[in-house]
Amino acid sequence: MSEKNRCNWCVGNPLDEEYHDNEWGVPLHDDQKLFEMLCLEGMQAGLSWSTVLKKRAHYSKVFENFDANLVSQYNQQKIEELLSDPGIIRNKLKVNSIITNAQLYLKIQEEFGSFDKYIWQFTAYKILQGKRKLDSEVPATSSESDLMSKDLKKRGFKFVGSTICYAYMQGIGMINDHTMDCYRYAELS
Repeated sequence: MSEKNRCNWCVGNPLDEEYHDNEWGVPLHDDQKLFEMLCLEGMQAGLSWSTVLKKRAHYSKVFENFDANLVSQYNQQKIEELLSDPGIIRNKLKVNSIITNAQLYLKIQEEFGSFDKYIWQFTAYKILQGKRKLDSEVPATSSESDLMSKDLKKRGFKFVGSTICYAYMQGIGMINDHTMDCYRYAELS
């Protein structure tokens, strides 16, 4: 069997390849998964996505499967417990951001009816097609990620700069940024 042609960023790392093949760029509309991915993208700031993927299962365990109703209630004792857990990225600002963002995420659900309805407005509820030939052509930000970042920040969200928002958009399938020679590009077009 011949090896599938994939985006260069994932090749050679089984965990990255599995994520690339099964999740990255697949349109996501489940509110809880959208919240999980927003949290994980924020944890990536300054680190590699591989680092976050390696810790993903543990994040899910200690953050109650990213149940925002539970996470939004975390107190100082729980924060201290999290900050002493070597299974996650023990950055106080990042840990606190998940709790803050959970509280704000719940407000958005209340305002819009769902987080899905809110977040997909930034691409007019459409999947943008990247049409990139090379990984080097993929931008770090876009006008859509700029708008998303600006609105999330205005609402008080943390770790939601335009670069993080763009990576989030790629991950949840708002933009198909698989390179055109990647087998997933056509499958998701």
